[in-house]
Amino acid sequence: MEIDFDKMHGLAPAVIQDAATGELLMVGFMNLDALETTLRTCFVTFYSRTRQTLWTKGETSGNRLEVVAAWTDCDRDTVLLRVRVLGAGKVCHTGSRSCFTQELPLGNALAEEKARR
Repeated sequence: MEIDFDKMHGLAPAVIQDAATGELLMVGFMNLDALETTLRTCFVTFYSRTRQTLWTKGETSGNRLEVVAAWTDCDRDTVLLRVRVLGAGKVCHTGSRSCFTQELPLGNALAEEKARR
């Protein structure tokens, strides 16, 4: 199945989810080479927009992400990778298990926060 990399000028978002728990771990970007490398090796490889190069998650930390299933959405412009977390389980560069640790206020909480500023 082809991924539509044209919508984001050669890139596609890659959503990383723990296969065992369903927890959302991180989002990165892939180009065609990163996706092909990921599917061939079964280890998540991203395209770094700042360094403009491929990088395999955990290549220096040991916290690798082994792909157990790969999916695309109905528009074929986003990839979902269900993974097994290897190493110490610290997926985020901050040392957290997940990159999604900052809760945003909703509804009244947002208005109250704005009023405090």
